[in-house]
Amino acid sequence: MKAGRVRAVTRRILQQFRRDRRTLALLFVAPLVILALLGYLLRGGGGHTAIGVVNLDQGPLGGRIAANLTQSKHVDASRMGLATARQKLADGAIAGYVVLPADLSSNALAGGALSPEIHLEGTQPGPGADLVQALNQAIIGALAGAGPRLTPKFSYLHGGSGLDTLDYFGPAFVGLVVFFLVFVVTSVSFLRERSQGTLERLMASPLRRGEIVLGYMAGFGLVALVQSLFVLVFALAVLRIHNEGNVLLVFLLEALLAIGAVNLGIFLSMFARTEFQAVQFIPIVLLPQVLLSGILFPIANEPGPLQLVSAVLPLTYAVYGMRDVMLKGAGLGSPGLLLDFGVAILFAGAMIVLASATLRRRVA
Repeated sequence: MKAGRVRAVTRRILQQFRRDRRTLALLFVAPLVILALLGYLLRGGGGHTAIGVVNLDQGPLGGRIAANLTQSKHVDASRMGLATARQKLADGAIAGYVVLPADLSSNALAGGALSPEIHLEGTQPGPGADLVQALNQAIIGALAGAGPRLTPKFSYLHGGSGLDTLDYFGPAFVGLVVFFLVFVVTSVSFLRERSQGTLERLMASPLRRGEIVLGYMAGFGLVALVQSLFVLVFALAVLRIHNEGNVLLVFLLEALLAIGAVNLGIFLSMFARTEFQAVQFIPIVLLPQVLLSGILFPIANEPGPLQLVSAVLPLTYAVYGMRDVMLKGAGLGSPGLLLDFGVAILFAGAMIVLASATLRRRVA
């Protein structure tokens, strides 16, 4: 083994990286952008979990606890009546509310247990944990030391205590897995069709351009639909992810997301020359959507500018649509679900138009 030959190979690899600016950007710029986005998401001063405080206690303890909750730095608490709290929870305006019962102060004086009622929306575990933490701190501050035993009573508008972490995150990850894999497979496969000259040979055949476009989209689309069905069946039958809604609605939303991902992959493959460059679109296209679509962090807790970005991401509506159906049992009569389906249809249609234009421009 000669050191000079090793240096020659090393020099050749480094020169290839130096000439490939896209790869250099992926290695050195993309990580900084993603970490900066994550840092802004977590430390950017976004809103806190919105909760309601219903104080039915006529004694001093309920007032002190309610005051501590409204001043808490962990939640955005507002005092309200019981009827208002129920309506806001049903409308999704708050993540939950606390009811301080009428006998709270008397139980505390008698040495009994404190039993506030905690009513949660139930589709995301994070906001519920924020509410419980804020309530514990408010009670500790109100009692100024050791006091009665705390035994809160929980109720859930959707879901319940029987749901585990997979039940909460499963609907979102079902859509994410389909979107991710369909996009990657389509972009790489279609780039291979371009680079090997298959597409050009088809254009030289008697086939019409529209027939080729529809044929490619139908072929990739059918594979994506079969994959979507396979993922859904596995999630429900094998993993037994909780589902309260119509399975057909879940599949339709999943299918629209897959069709959009197929045509997004066809469209973006135009901007890549190699399969490695096609894969480089993953951190650009997918990672921001994973961080900002509500899969990991509630959108209501994001900084204001990031909420605007989340509002235009197609994966955001797919995630919330999946949760609405599987955790809330929502049907097409639900305004929120209609919006989710509308955005998914618009996304799929826009990607079909872009992919068709790309095919015509590149092969004409």
